[in-house]
Amino acid sequence: MGRYRLTCIWVPLDTSPRKQSMDKIILTGMRPLSGAIPISGAKNAALPLMAMSMLTSKPLVLSNVPKLSDITRMAELLTHHGVNITFDGTSCCLRASDITDTTAPYDIVSKMRASIVVLGPLLARCGRAAVSLPGGCAIGTRPVNMHIDGLRALGANIYIENGYIYASAPAHGLSGATIVLPFATVTGTENVLMAATLANGTTVIKNAAREPEVCDVANCLLAMGAKISGIGTDTLVIDGVQELDGAHHNVIPDRIEAATYAIAGAITNGDVVLKGVVYDDLLAFWQTLERAGVCVSQVQRSAKNVADVRITMSSRPKGVDVMTEPHPGYPTDAQAQFMALMALCDGAAMVTETIFENRFMHVPELCRMCADITIHKASALVRGVKQLVGAQVMATDLRASVSLVLAGLAACGETTIQRVYHIDRGYERIEEKLRNCGAVIERVS
Repeated sequence: MGRYRLTCIWVPLDTSPRKQSMDKIILTGMRPLSGAIPISGAKNAALPLMAMSMLTSKPLVLSNVPKLSDITRMAELLTHHGVNITFDGTSCCLRASDITDTTAPYDIVSKMRASIVVLGPLLARCGRAAVSLPGGCAIGTRPVNMHIDGLRALGANIYIENGYIYASAPAHGLSGATIVLPFATVTGTENVLMAATLANGTTVIKNAAREPEVCDVANCLLAMGAKISGIGTDTLVIDGVQELDGAHHNVIPDRIEAATYAIAGAITNGDVVLKGVVYDDLLAFWQTLERAGVCVSQVQRSAKNVADVRITMSSRPKGVDVMTEPHPGYPTDAQAQFMALMALCDGAAMVTETIFENRFMHVPELCRMCADITIHKASALVRGVKQLVGAQVMATDLRASVSLVLAGLAACGETTIQRVYHIDRGYERIEEKLRNCGAVIERVS
């Protein structure tokens, strides 16, 4: 891809609402996957990293940026704020020489909940911001009150009116404070962390999220000249600086994409190698897979903790109970995929969701494929069946949609998945990656 200034959507897909509503994926299952699958950069790290460019007037160069519709939307939003963005392959150069607009409008923010991460950088750099209340997947309320309370503790004046968050900093700027988050929110931690880097004095964030994506944001801030300690723990200490510099930063591999393709290998009784995974970011997930009878092995590991991981499976999985938890526990973003695997288990499994209250929307669609799943409050009892059957199903959110792809890979017959624009938010070239390992899968309009 040539080098150019972003003035329009750059993902090689037509992501207009009409086009998205018509696209579907058709696949024929019962074919063991075999081959190598490259893991792309982490969407959930790349989005706040892009927003971070507004903290400095110097260039921020990111590499290993995935080509996803969510990345396109973030680029569209940042361009609206005045950020000059150029893409060159998987590299992205962002320069916010001047912030020309401090309002994040509804028509962009409503499409992607992660847009809320522009609030902290705008407030810290410009002293004001107006950000529409975010949209995105309907998997739970995910209130923004923790973002607001954290920024208020830094001295911001914030109120909500007509669907917008209006924030302003005192004339002397934000001031350091001790902030105790009531829940280890990922984007809440990132918003407060980014704002605190330009605040006066020292900020302490307690009960901070420890997810690898938060650590990636913090490490990039360090490269830009921020002063942060406690990275990877639940207590972050930030000594504010007057300004930040530019930096070059490599986005970490997407652990959820790795988990998804690991289950793709297991559910098809396949043999796949995941190329470029931070193995230690998924310890709870690997342990859960191994309890289910999946063979997980590192076939190559670099000095930077990046590994190639081989997944092999030759029998029905064992039923394993799992409960989602904040990192380093089992990730909520891999819950729907694991449920698809457990639908074929020998025995039964209890899947308990503790992070988002509406994250079982894939269950009715899996049941259309002859899965046997019963929901009771925050838990789903999955009784394994010997065979899933292809059907027409509907995607409801990002991870739910890919769980249907996984089920279709193992099902007898043909599966058609509608509303696959959800998949494009978080999975780069999913049809190509699966097809290269022997899957019979295509996207049609």
